[in-house]
Amino acid sequence: MSSMIKCCFEPIELPEFLDSAAQRCTAPGCCCGCCSALRPRYKRLVDNIFPVNPEDGLVKSNMEKLTFYSLSSPEKLDRIGEYLYSKAAKDIHRKRYKLVEIAMEAMDLLLMACHVQTLNLFVESFLKMVQKLLEDTNANLQIMATNSFVRFANIEEDTPSYHRRYDFFISKFSSMCHGNHDNIELRDSIRMAGIKGLQGVIRKTVSDDLVENIWEKQHMDKIVPSLLFNMQSGPLRSIEEATPSSPPELAEAVLRELVSRASFAHIRSVLKPLLTHLDRHELWVPNQFAIHTFRIVMLSIQPQYSYTVVEILMQHLDTNLLSSPKTRTSLAVVLSKIIAIAAGESVGPSALDIINNLLTHLRTSVGTSEDPPPEEAHYQEALINALGEFANHHPDYQKIEIMLFIMNTVPDLSKKSHADQMLQNILLKSLLKVGMQYRTVSYEKAFPVSFLQPLLRMARSTHAPTRIIVMQILQALLDRHQNQAVLHVVSARTYTALSLESPSRADILFMHKYGGNVMRALVDALSLDERLDSLTAAYNAAALLVVETACGDTLQEFLLFVMGVQVSATDTEGLSASHRANLHSIAVALLALLARCTGVNTLMEYCDKIIEARKEEARHMLPPLDDPSFSLDQLTTNLPHLLMDKLALAEALQLAGLEFSRVQTGEPFAIHQEDTFAHRPSWVEATRAASNPDLGAFNDADSVTSSPDVQRRALPAELNFEAMKRLLAESSDSAKREAKERKAHMAKYFREANFDELVRRSETRHDAIQNKLNELFTSLTNERQIAQNEGKAAPGGQKKIYEEAFPELFFF
Repeated sequence: MSSMIKCCFEPIELPEFLDSAAQRCTAPGCCCGCCSALRPRYKRLVDNIFPVNPEDGLVKSNMEKLTFYSLSSPEKLDRIGEYLYSKAAKDIHRKRYKLVEIAMEAMDLLLMACHVQTLNLFVESFLKMVQKLLEDTNANLQIMATNSFVRFANIEEDTPSYHRRYDFFISKFSSMCHGNHDNIELRDSIRMAGIKGLQGVIRKTVSDDLVENIWEKQHMDKIVPSLLFNMQSGPLRSIEEATPSSPPELAEAVLRELVSRASFAHIRSVLKPLLTHLDRHELWVPNQFAIHTFRIVMLSIQPQYSYTVVEILMQHLDTNLLSSPKTRTSLAVVLSKIIAIAAGESVGPSALDIINNLLTHLRTSVGTSEDPPPEEAHYQEALINALGEFANHHPDYQKIEIMLFIMNTVPDLSKKSHADQMLQNILLKSLLKVGMQYRTVSYEKAFPVSFLQPLLRMARSTHAPTRIIVMQILQALLDRHQNQAVLHVVSARTYTALSLESPSRADILFMHKYGGNVMRALVDALSLDERLDSLTAAYNAAALLVVETACGDTLQEFLLFVMGVQVSATDTEGLSASHRANLHSIAVALLALLARCTGVNTLMEYCDKIIEARKEEARHMLPPLDDPSFSLDQLTTNLPHLLMDKLALAEALQLAGLEFSRVQTGEPFAIHQEDTFAHRPSWVEATRAASNPDLGAFNDADSVTSSPDVQRRALPAELNFEAMKRLLAESSDSAKREAKERKAHMAKYFREANFDELVRRSETRHDAIQNKLNELFTSLTNERQIAQNEGKAAPGGQKKIYEEAFPELFFF
């Protein structure tokens, strides 16, 4: 039985099993709404989730039916998505935003519930709807769409999508990050949504090589500046909260995530737009934000790639050489702040390459002008600090290599131009910066010959600033017990809080090898300039050398060094009266320090006598240096009875029971003495030189008798190379003739003599040999019998203790 109803003015016959309550028709052009029963089931289920009153929200029960249907018939998902999208597009056009929100909520629920392989088809509709909402001017719709996209980005899909693109989303989310709505709260909400959207795009694409390449330039040029724009709008503090609550905090978290996911090939893609943003917005001066940003980058990047950031920043510094000194200084300061983080991962060529780049920038800076402005000096100081920070995080053996590398780049002392001298100072300052980070354990390792030789050569430089820096380098490397601050003042009194420790055997050997070279360089440095800062720096280095290495084995060398300082004060021509007086003060101060460090009482007593005598007659020959209370006519130093005497020093050592021959016979370390680093003779050569044998008196009678028919020639009276050469080269006809006659006589005798005579001639030698052999065999037999008797006498056949411990020595 069927009934007839009127629909759209046309009769339609409905089946009996249809519910008579179905009264609506949604077909196009239908005005009575009575044809819903003819619509597909998925459409009826979608329609049922929308309430009559949009304010009531999503109909939960009907949504559960739609979800169950989607899970039961996954092939219908794409149609459900298309239908929801079409309904939402109509509602957006009609400004019915409540229904749009319901449609978006339904899309989210279906997306989260349906994890199947056919989800890709539904995702296309989902992304179309998200894009539709983002294109609208309603801020709430944009925020809602962004949140839906973020939830979608956290879903791991089973199958990749080859055709999906995110260009629109990157552009839209980036524009939202720059939102400038008048309502601050709404503006922050839009910016937060944009940053979250970028984070979702990054998470969705960075781990899948088959989708959109997020590292391409056109994408990074939008993402990175958007994050930096929000970071610079907030306070500069590093926050790592689980749920950031403001746009600056969230932007920093997203930047950390982006950098941490970057591989080696993608680091430049992130840093190039970062540097461009800092340049365009002039964020280098002041550079607090730049330092903050690069610290985030260095702490987030994979450790093995951190040195690449330093290289890129130095390359950017290369491109800004023509910019203002303030900008370059700020760049160098940023470099110095972050370079220490990269130092731990830089080894081998990468470390030396970074050092070389820094030195190149220093040389370029010095070459720009001979009289640099203060800003340029600040730039150079920033580069030196960067170099020091970089070296500080390397092991000591690499610091030595870095110092050698820097020393090889210092211009030769023969170049006297102002620019070359400035470059010498700048490079030596960088060397000093590295040396201050080095912790000296052994002087043999801290001062290799290839490093010590040019360093001492520069200690004799006529340019006072260069010489002072070299002394500071020596102080930094010599000081192992933090005595530098105590010894910076020249004093003949006992220093308080002086840390003393006996030198090791390795340090004593170092002083025997190269101590004389160091002391001669110090004597030269003291006599070159009368400036107080120069004299004080040289004294400080000499005092540290005394404190660290003075002992009984090196005492005589140091006494000759003190005498050398005094000789330079008395014999050097062209020195002023004040300079001579200061040198005498330094000499007696070093003697007092040496006596205290070695603990030789007789030496202390002698030093005290000299000090007391000078206090009475020549107070200006005692510390402090350049006492202003004395006039020039009072600075006489021609007082021989107030000077230190070699014989008196040797006598003081003799009374203390110490070796004194070196002080008594040796020459003081004079100025401008030839300084060589040749290989010292071995102990065998030293023994031969000490014994000084008379080769001409050598008796080789035993050697002559042991070699028959050989005649030794008498050695010449003058034994040298030329005499030996002539002796070997000259021909001796008489010797040849005698040997020929003796050989002929021997042959004739053996041919003409009878057998009995030959036996009788050789009998004596034969008997002697036979007797000697008999004695040897007899002694061996007696020893064997004694050993056997001792073995039988032992109780119970017990072996001797030495036979048990060393059985291999008692086998017969």
